[in-house]
Amino acid sequence: MEQKKKNNDNNGPKMNMPKFNMNWIYFVAILTLILLYMTNTGDSVVAVAQTHTESTYSDFKAFVERGYADKIVVNKTQNKLKMYVKAEHIRDVFKQGHKQTGTAPFVDVEIGSVDQVEQFVEKMKEEGKFKGKLSYENKSGGSFISDIFISLLPILFIIVIWMLIFRRMGGGGGLGGGMFSVGKSKAKMYEKGGELGITFRDVAGQAGAKQEMQEIVDFLKNPQKYTDLGGKIPKGALLVGPPGTGKTLLAKAVAGEAGVPFFSMSGSDFVEMFVGVGASRVRDLFEQAKQKAPCIIFIDEIDAVGRARSKNPAMGGNDERENTLNALLTEMDGFGTNSGIITLAATNRADMLDSALLRAGRFDRQIHVDLPDLNERKEVFLVHLKPLKLADDVDVDFLARQTPGFSGADIANVCNEAALIAARFNRPQVGRQDFLDAVDRIIGGLEKKTKVMTEQEKRSIAIHEAGHATISWFTEFANPLVKVSIVPRGQALGAAWYLPEERVLQTKEAMLDEMCSLLGGRAAEELFIGHVSTGAMNDLERTTKQAYGMVAYAGMSDKLPNLCYYNNTEYQFQRPYSEATAKLMDDEVLKMVGEQYDRAKRILTEHAEGHAQLAQLLVDREVIFAEDVEKIFGKRPWTSRSEELLEAQMRADAERMAEERAKQLELEAKEKEGKA
Repeated sequence: MEQKKKNNDNNGPKMNMPKFNMNWIYFVAILTLILLYMTNTGDSVVAVAQTHTESTYSDFKAFVERGYADKIVVNKTQNKLKMYVKAEHIRDVFKQGHKQTGTAPFVDVEIGSVDQVEQFVEKMKEEGKFKGKLSYENKSGGSFISDIFISLLPILFIIVIWMLIFRRMGGGGGLGGGMFSVGKSKAKMYEKGGELGITFRDVAGQAGAKQEMQEIVDFLKNPQKYTDLGGKIPKGALLVGPPGTGKTLLAKAVAGEAGVPFFSMSGSDFVEMFVGVGASRVRDLFEQAKQKAPCIIFIDEIDAVGRARSKNPAMGGNDERENTLNALLTEMDGFGTNSGIITLAATNRADMLDSALLRAGRFDRQIHVDLPDLNERKEVFLVHLKPLKLADDVDVDFLARQTPGFSGADIANVCNEAALIAARFNRPQVGRQDFLDAVDRIIGGLEKKTKVMTEQEKRSIAIHEAGHATISWFTEFANPLVKVSIVPRGQALGAAWYLPEERVLQTKEAMLDEMCSLLGGRAAEELFIGHVSTGAMNDLERTTKQAYGMVAYAGMSDKLPNLCYYNNTEYQFQRPYSEATAKLMDDEVLKMVGEQYDRAKRILTEHAEGHAQLAQLLVDREVIFAEDVEKIFGKRPWTSRSEELLEAQMRADAERMAEERAKQLELEAKEKEGKA
């Protein structure tokens, strides 16, 4: 009998029961409370089913006087009343039919006092405008069950938020999974770096950086070539450079070229609200990498966890970031071995990194990814111009010269802005002027066509900008002028555009000429207006910084020659010079700036007539080019290669401006004829 029972149990149908989950209990509890709240009383059901609206006491009196009220219920505890509307007047009050509002919609009204309402209702009854019933209720709010529900809401809210936090930390693996997977690495892994679809062909410029990264790729592809000579694979490479220069792009290109597993992670992914999580994630990341070796680990923005450790730790404190850094140092080059793992990292704040992280054996190479020079900018432009429909007048050489100091990201932004500008004006192709407008937009900001200025302010700005243009025209080492504008852009009311020569070394004479040109605007205001304004604040800031740099760092002053007081990290708490030297620096800076200001006033006085013509031309046309300045002052005494390249472009711009002005005048004339 027992044997038969066992056989029946074994042969019987097996039921696949779902696994138990705590989320079901939470869901059932919340659903039960909601159902209790909904089904507690008949009044609650009616309240949920019927439409109601809030109104003022004045509107309530008007509704009653018109005979809209069916009955009135006053709540003495809350100082409120409900006016139920007659069926035939529902549309007059709610602008909807009874099918939408229900059969007993009401109006909620806050009242000042119950006595006032009673007097008004009695009056309306005497006049025959209200024949319904006035009743009272003393409810303080909802029912007992609803009060419990409302009191439990904060607790339920905290439980839900806590569940979401653990889900977030665990990558959506449920409550228990989140708690136990919080220390797991969040790195994205690519089995083959080629999945990213980026190679060195996609990285324009940066020839030196690409060469060093290419060696890492060659070692991964053909390690025997180096090991036969006794070489070892580099353990790490740190990419350092300003934002937007292509550090992350270079790392992606290395992954695409090497074809080995690639782990990508941001420095901020190690930081978490729980103690020990960052160090646990570091260990888990390298544990995964060991299983996939040879492979590459890339940590973007490593300064988030790699900052220099404090020499004075907080008493009794436990710095989570320092623990994470210690774990990273140990994994990169500790007692254990990590053969076959190459660590790449990128940062634009290498000066803040811990010295132990930068030593050889952890990051064997520091690869500097600098801003592109002229030829490299041309290569970057050629990459980003491929998807654009270009007009015949687009000159890549000219665009590269027009964007000194631009990073690769800035150049990509220029190309995109140019395409947007061309599309805005319904042009079939992207032309040279679109690129120039895009450069102006990025450097100076959005053109403010609606900014209101008085004629006096407009003339003051024109005199200021004409001062810059005049000084730059008559100083030998000043940058060649491109155009001058008094159209407000961003925070600037006017601007002068130059085409700077990219010099490797800056001479004292060139820096003094630039300083004189910067002070030309303030000098013009003092000479030709009679008072100065705040419009020169940016010029004065740049002049002061440059003067202090020449005196304190470059050793270019008369009384402090050949001395550099550069404030490096060794002098964090005190200056590396005495108070007497600081006073001497201030005197030298004041003297240097004063000399260049007097020089600017002398040049402007000599060419006062030409400056006045230039200012008037700016007032009339708002934008002038180098060719217009040449017509007033004659050919510049010192010509440069950049200016020669600009001559043809200046003529074309002047012709374009004249054509646009003629079209505008023609349209205005047609509008006047139409009105007549």
